[in-house]
Amino acid sequence: MKFVDEASVRVEAGNGGKGHVSFRREKYIPFGGPDGGDGGDGGSVYLEGREALNTLIDMRFNRLIRAEHGEKGQSRNCTGKGGDDLIVPVPLGTVVYDDGTDELIGDVTSEGQRLLVASGGFHGLGNTRYKSSTNRAPRQFSPGSDGEQRVLRLELKVLADVGTLGLPNAGKSSLIRAISSAEPKVANYPFTTLHPSLGVVRADELRSFVIADIPGIIEGAADGAGLGNLFLRHLARNNLLLHVVDVEPYEVDVDPVKAAKSAIKEIEKWGGGLAEKPRWLVLNKIDLLPEEEIDSYCQLIVDELKWKGPVFKVSAIRKQGTDQLVHAIMDYIEEQKALELSDEKKPEEGS
Repeated sequence: MKFVDEASVRVEAGNGGKGHVSFRREKYIPFGGPDGGDGGDGGSVYLEGREALNTLIDMRFNRLIRAEHGEKGQSRNCTGKGGDDLIVPVPLGTVVYDDGTDELIGDVTSEGQRLLVASGGFHGLGNTRYKSSTNRAPRQFSPGSDGEQRVLRLELKVLADVGTLGLPNAGKSSLIRAISSAEPKVANYPFTTLHPSLGVVRADELRSFVIADIPGIIEGAADGAGLGNLFLRHLARNNLLLHVVDVEPYEVDVDPVKAAKSAIKEIEKWGGGLAEKPRWLVLNKIDLLPEEEIDSYCQLIVDELKWKGPVFKVSAIRKQGTDQLVHAIMDYIEEQKALELSDEKKPEEGS
């Protein structure tokens, strides 16, 4: 399935049904009074989160989403049928904007979560509603209000615990294949990864996390170069970033330190809090170095980068050092979740 992470769609809620004008006419009751019923409410449009979906491609082929109109009222005080609400499934991580005003409408982040994006029209009133002691035979009614209409801009930000960061061909996809169930494309040329993919990593039988393989970032990506900033936003969802650096690039004129600094520069330029996110350095392809030079060469890269965070030396293709990385990530995620739970309990304890 083609990966689509942006879409524009028009949504139209149903109009409210108009009220009815009628009078009760039965044998022996010539002046029974008004009995026109109200119309039905128009249907609303909701977006609903679905874990099974991972793309907005359906929105590319269905540009108009319209809910049912409410039916008009009937005689004998019968209310018209309300229009059915329309529930549109979207992948988790979908951010919804009003395309005309750039207003953030909401963010769908959990299974079954519903986000109202267009409210149905209110029903019209029948003439029964207008009778009074001074107006015993009203002929007034209201037509019902129009349903809300707007053009939505949908942006998908991949939901994952961990995201990969680095230049093309740094070995990000190989790392994902080595530690997770995902099978992203791997080849000996840049830009083999053209869209984000998710993989589940199992530290053991009952402990797991989700990792996202993000396409490589090149110089100028924050300004739209290469695959551009279309995929930088996916990193905003990740709690931890793995900065993957190729210690032995296949291009002899590529310096690992400059490559790492280039990726760091782009996320700082893009903003969105990416530069402040926890980031670990993963020095990949150590199998290409002489064994006696691995530690000294990796330390040289760390020193030149002035790296202060955790550092891991791995060979994704040979799964060397990947188990230690997986368990370190799992421990970190569990620690962060424990801290979040303790922070949530503090206000309750003080109340």
